[in-house]
Amino acid sequence: MKAPKILPWIAHKSGISEDLALKLWRRAAGEAEVLAGCCDNSDYYRLAMERFIDYAEAEGGHAVVREATGQKTCVSWLWRHQNRISKLSMITTQNLLRLWQANWTSLLNDHRHAA
Repeated sequence: MKAPKILPWIAHKSGISEDLALKLWRRAAGEAEVLAGCCDNSDYYRLAMERFIDYAEAEGGHAVVREATGQKTCVSWLWRHQNRISKLSMITTQNLLRLWQANWTSLLNDHRHAA
């Protein structure tokens, strides 16, 4: 996978060189591929970005931050929070489908026993 376009920005914000950032990206991408089992799905990309940001912050010695309306916002926290929010809709959908399936099964069983 190609390095993300945000790599130079993260390198600058964490205080590391772009060359080191590229090495950290390759390391993170390799580990994410092992964990995800492939390198072409959203879980792979999420894991790779999380690991890369963690490595960049650890190597640079300070958090990847940006000024936003007087507050400092940590990119790694923001990345993880966005991931949690996106998973909530999938969890809700999965739970609704399970409820629908249980109700449908119960209705069919009641109908069979009544006949």
